[in-house]
Amino acid sequence: MTIAGYAFKDPFLLETALTHSSYANERPKTPYNERLEFLGDAVLGLIAAEYLYSGHPDMPEGELTKLRAGYVCEQSLAAAARRLGLGDLLRLGRGEKADGGDARDSILADAFEAVLAAMYLDGGWEPCRKMVGEAVFSRPPAVPVRDAKSRLQEVLQGQGKPGPEYRTVSESGPDHKKTFIVEVFIDGRSVARGTGRSKKQAEMEAAEKALNRNSL
Repeated sequence: MTIAGYAFKDPFLLETALTHSSYANERPKTPYNERLEFLGDAVLGLIAAEYLYSGHPDMPEGELTKLRAGYVCEQSLAAAARRLGLGDLLRLGRGEKADGGDARDSILADAFEAVLAAMYLDGGWEPCRKMVGEAVFSRPPAVPVRDAKSRLQEVLQGQGKPGPEYRTVSESGPDHKKTFIVEVFIDGRSVARGTGRSKKQAEMEAAEKALNRNSL
């Protein structure tokens, strides 16, 4: 069987990935996909981290973490599973199927992770990266993610305060490897300082630190 253009050499792996525990409960000794979900979650996490790290070189760690959460959340993975047609391939118990389990986000998201693990065991890293790139990262995250500067602006607006002002304190290093230090000012008062390889990265770090303060 083929999933996302990948032909499995070991069909049993894919069959297990598509087998829900409710199906196994009705057929003793039938393997099901929960162990594969465990592995798939780890594979997905690393692929997502690598993808975002490479694709957003100026984004600080805190923003990368939030963006990854938006992409690998249950809604996003369930949508990816639907695009791959996994719902039609799932093996569910009679009661679970009657209750619409093949359309439930939690079951579809788990199936996506299990299939990803099966693909990793069957064919290694590259087909997994390809599948995740096409099925998950080709669309915006299911849960909108706002960056630190946008969130800080919203917080200040909600408090009736003027927007933040970002001032570059210094820049150092050769042109190909500069380091910027930026301070964020609120009501004319310096609240936090950020460092980065670009002004944008330094501003994001400063905004994130400002948000974590209790004195805004």
